[in-house]
Amino acid sequence: MAQKSTRFLVLGGTGSIGYAFAQTLLRNQEHVTLLVRNRQKAQKLFGHWPTLELVSGDAQDEELLKSVAAEATHIFHGINYPYEKWKHYMEHVTRNVIEAAAINKATIFFPGNIYNFGLIDVITENTPANPTTEKGKIRVQLELLLQQAATQGRCRVINLRLPDFWGPNVLNEGIAPVFRGALTGKPMPWLYRNDIPHQLVYTPDAANAFYELSKLPLQQPYTEYNYAGEVVPSIKQWQAQIAAAAGTEPRYKVYPGWLFRLMGLVAPGMREISEMGYLWQNTILLDDSKLHQTLPNLHRTPMPQAIEETLEWFRQYLKDE
Repeated sequence: MAQKSTRFLVLGGTGSIGYAFAQTLLRNQEHVTLLVRNRQKAQKLFGHWPTLELVSGDAQDEELLKSVAAEATHIFHGINYPYEKWKHYMEHVTRNVIEAAAINKATIFFPGNIYNFGLIDVITENTPANPTTEKGKIRVQLELLLQQAATQGRCRVINLRLPDFWGPNVLNEGIAPVFRGALTGKPMPWLYRNDIPHQLVYTPDAANAFYELSKLPLQQPYTEYNYAGEVVPSIKQWQAQIAAAAGTEPRYKVYPGWLFRLMGLVAPGMREISEMGYLWQNTILLDDSKLHQTLPNLHRTPMPQAIEETLEWFRQYLKDE
């Protein structure tokens, strides 16, 4: 367990990875502050924890964020926006996070992704950035901002690069319909191709990796790790496993690329998905040898257990909808 003086500020705590990280911290009796825009949603998600403090507000408000971060030793930057809002929101909020972290030279935890590299087979921590999309260019810029701030001594940064998320409270339109479909016997959708290997990370496992890294003395101002999660033989096989655990017959639906190109003519969100189509048409793998050398005892939840835990969360979620 981390030192008693450690205090965590979690941003994006009602989202996918932020929720998992906050839950991990609370189970380990860490002091956690959540800055949330929707207090009622946060209260419903988390319930009562003796070491949890909820603060209502928006991380786009720099002065509020600095006030909330005044005692934080670690800030989890789990803020995300719909694709079409990245350009105007992500850089601004990341600069706010850096300013807030600079107060105490806090450590920023940043969940990176694979958009920085374009189409490539394997990504290591030494793979040079080569973004081929607007979202990839934005992600590279965000990481450069964080790296520069850390190099200047304003904060510390741990960038843990992750593949696609799945798990409890992962409600994006790539994952949630899979679990809804499995529980209701409806088709489980996917984009472009469901017949090739795909890398996925169970969010509680990613959260645990972040937490284990928080216990280590930082050797460098800016440190980058990959966390590979698990490679499934195909999304179709993974969905069949989920359906079997849910007690339903697997039904599949694959959305073709032309559909997003067509819908993109009138819907910005669909246009953004079309630009990222290469992620679902190819197998892109993170190599996490460095992380396992640093954390040799890092635990990964067995797939059957992870599926059952996620199904149980979605059963309750669907009941409350």
